[in-house]
Amino acid sequence: MKKWLLILSLSVLLSAEEIVHKVVFNLTTGDLKTFEKIILSGIPAQKTYFENKMEELNVAVVIHGDAYKFFLKDPGSTKYKNETLLLETREVLEKRLQSLSRDYHVEFLICAVGMKKNDLTEKDIYPFVTPVANSTIGLIEKQNEGYAYIPVH
Repeated sequence: MKKWLLILSLSVLLSAEEIVHKVVFNLTTGDLKTFEKIILSGIPAQKTYFENKMEELNVAVVIHGDAYKFFLKDPGSTKYKNETLLLETREVLEKRLQSLSRDYHVEFLICAVGMKKNDLTEKDIYPFVTPVANSTIGLIEKQNEGYAYIPVH
């Protein structure tokens, strides 16, 4: 009898519809503390919260404004070359962003129009960052897919 109750309980759990939450961050800030708090530390905390509830959180980040600098392989060869704190923390930022992409399945989308305005190419950004036509289109697409909108200024 105990076996049947266990099997029944497991089958109910496995057949239960999984709850999936979705969020898109509109990332425009160039402030390292805000970026750290909301993106680098905030996303893992939010993912953990929902996982503890046996729910899923899908995360996308649309990058534009002054946030480009956090996603550059070598900011020292760009207009951000004089931002000492950025240059000093670049390697740590890269590892944390890689972890968000790889371990937390965060989708990073960057505005191609802004890249062009900032003289950036795909060679300048990390390989886990995907250019989109522009930030507005990226945000529209994610919101139409049911993602909640969170601005990060």
